[in-house]
Amino acid sequence: MAKTDRAIPPSVVRRLTRYLTHVQTLRGEGVEWVSSQELASTLGLTSSTVRQDLSYVDFSGISKRGYETAGLEEVLTAILGADQEWNLIVVGAGNLGRALALHEEFTRRGFHIRGIFDNDPKKIGRKVGNLTIRGMEDVPSAVAEEKIDIGVIAVPAGAAQAVSDALAAAGIKGLLNLALPHIVAPPHVAIIDARVVASLLELTHAITSGG
Repeated sequence: MAKTDRAIPPSVVRRLTRYLTHVQTLRGEGVEWVSSQELASTLGLTSSTVRQDLSYVDFSGISKRGYETAGLEEVLTAILGADQEWNLIVVGAGNLGRALALHEEFTRRGFHIRGIFDNDPKKIGRKVGNLTIRGMEDVPSAVAEEKIDIGVIAVPAGAAQAVSDALAAAGIKGLLNLALPHIVAPPHVAIIDARVVASLLELTHAITSGG
């Protein structure tokens, strides 16, 4: 039950995160086995989709019993990197950035926010929880000293690319982009766009088109 050598499509990765969350819930309830049909019904998928997705993680179910929840949680955790601790910084100390820095669920999931940064002199020095907002000039030293893996971009659209460039230059390994425009980074830096407005537009389309 090690990490797979097969490239996993992004759409499958997104579903694997949902499987892991659900299996962790089942484990907390003492459930030892789960079927592909139960996973499918709970998550709004088909059984064949579940089986195809789990074929990427090299974990087989048992006929008439399904998947052992402990083993499935273990392999999904390894595949998704959730068996490691990750250090993050947030760039952008507006309402969104501050809310993220205060979100306790990150720590429970192994994501530790080590700093929050902004270029607004009026914000620098203010406290956000147990963190102090720092200026952008401190990003390179923070990334090196705190061994930061991930940078969260929570800045206005016009500043997103410049922040991406600064984080990549500082040695960040991955970027979570919460700004609306797409950003680019060197090939060794992974990027995930998490566009709240775009997701809301998808939702309003689903509502107005009858689902």
